[in-house]
Amino acid sequence: MLPFLWLKYRPMNQKKLSSRVYSLAKSAAAGAALPVFFIYIMVAKPDYRLMNAAAHVVLPVANVVGDAITWPVRATGNLVRNIHDLANLRTENAELQAQLDVALAAARAGDIAVRENQMLGRELDIMRSQPYATVIANIRFDNSVMHNNTFMISKGAKSGIEPGMVVTTFDGAMVGIVIDAAPNYSRVRTLLDGDTNIAVRVVGSEVYGFLAGNGTRRPTMGFFSDPEFQSTSGIKLVTSAIGGVLPDGIIVGEMINDSEVRVTPPTRDARVMVLKFDETGSYK
Repeated sequence: MLPFLWLKYRPMNQKKLSSRVYSLAKSAAAGAALPVFFIYIMVAKPDYRLMNAAAHVVLPVANVVGDAITWPVRATGNLVRNIHDLANLRTENAELQAQLDVALAAARAGDIAVRENQMLGRELDIMRSQPYATVIANIRFDNSVMHNNTFMISKGAKSGIEPGMVVTTFDGAMVGIVIDAAPNYSRVRTLLDGDTNIAVRVVGSEVYGFLAGNGTRRPTMGFFSDPEFQSTSGIKLVTSAIGGVLPDGIIVGEMINDSEVRVTPPTRDARVMVLKFDETGSYK
């Protein structure tokens, strides 16, 4: 049944399609003939009333035909202009991005300069408030092997640094003692080193003891001058001037329990202060 219907209606569809194509062809031919007819009237029979009446029909048709004919050219021209505008926008965007990068880099450099200026101002204020002459240095690298724990700083004998001088952070916490001084660098023994043994006292009291390094991050208190003193967590310790080896009152750390002490370990590339001796070769 279905094949029959297909054969039955197929000729009708072809006729409809042919009819439409024929109508379109006639319309196109008429549209193309009208301008020719109009030109003929202008040349052969210049009747202006007829020409005026024909113009109302010919000109719209000519505009439509002209638009249809020139559409590919106009579309191509628009495409070329759009591509050119897009290329210009990309170039401008690249230039603006480069200018923005320069501005951001300048802003970052300005922020860094401000922070460095603030840091240097703070360091200068701290140096002025110190009762000792000081030298500012950077920690270059550290050496931690077995019970040995030392680090190098960027200043040495040319800056007046000598063995025995105390090294502190800018917060005033002791981090070590200079043990060697070359012309342009020095080696510092930290409070964690197994050879460290310094006199300390409990803040706000006359209780004295000795802090000993053991190669770990927790040196220990091995002795208190008052046998009745009970050490507890949080007790602050500072250096003692007993024997004149160290200046008095520099922060050492705080007790973690009855024997272990929390101290400030050195940090690579950190800045530290070296407390210098006076003209007699000792701390005032």
